[in-house]
Amino acid sequence: MTRITTLSIVAFASIFGMASAPLNFRAAVKDELRVCADPNNLPFSNRNDDGFENRIAELVARDLHRPLSYVFAIQRDNFVKKTLNAGLCDLVIGLPVGFDEADLTRPYYESEYAFVYRADRKLALHSIRDKRLSKLKIGVHLIGDADTPPIAALTRQGIVRNVVGYMMYGDTSRPNPPARLIEAVENGSVDVAAVWGPLGGYFAKHSPVPLEVTPITDVSGFGPLLFKYQIAMGVRYGDDALKAQLNRILVNRKAEIRNILQNYGVPLAASTKQE
Repeated sequence: MTRITTLSIVAFASIFGMASAPLNFRAAVKDELRVCADPNNLPFSNRNDDGFENRIAELVARDLHRPLSYVFAIQRDNFVKKTLNAGLCDLVIGLPVGFDEADLTRPYYESEYAFVYRADRKLALHSIRDKRLSKLKIGVHLIGDADTPPIAALTRQGIVRNVVGYMMYGDTSRPNPPARLIEAVENGSVDVAAVWGPLGGYFAKHSPVPLEVTPITDVSGFGPLLFKYQIAMGVRYGDDALKAQLNRILVNRKAEIRNILQNYGVPLAASTKQE
């Protein structure tokens, strides 16, 4: 794996959960399934169990016949190290294939980066090479030192001055910090957002302004950057029994999981839709 690809996975994975915030920790109850999750990060999870990862965790716990509990932490650097690998919980619901700090199950969905823009703009924007991108105001998520694939691809084309960054984590006192970027599209502060598909799809679905969500295309020339990721669950290395149980559940419940994802507006790649 090249260094660029490694950074791409690290940057992307931080969306899902590598955090170093105060932990919601208590003594474990016998046989409960302890899930590491962010308390304020829809569409993935929150403390009120409103996210699609909450729904999937409930499905998994039910099939395992184990009570479900959470260890909450804001998703930033070292989340897996300080939660899952510290023994505080048993499972992370969403990690990208290629992330090596946890033992991953089979992937249960695949999604990709997307453009989000107001429907009334009629941009019909798909290609990362579209010449209009040099003039449009583009919003992107900032997640630390590593660039997301859209940022890196735009930079390679010299598209920098018209790119505006919005912190992925931002003001955690407000609901769902990543939503600020989609709100900027709604109110016209930016013309288009280039975001991870599940974020764009969910917030667009709940937007008071009609928004279009289109997968970013023409990315083959930007390798080894990745714009499409398979997502799996993660357990501690050595927890082979739980991993095997999860893999069986992911096979047996793939239709239910796909329905959950679609209900949350997650743009699914063809491989997930055809399962």
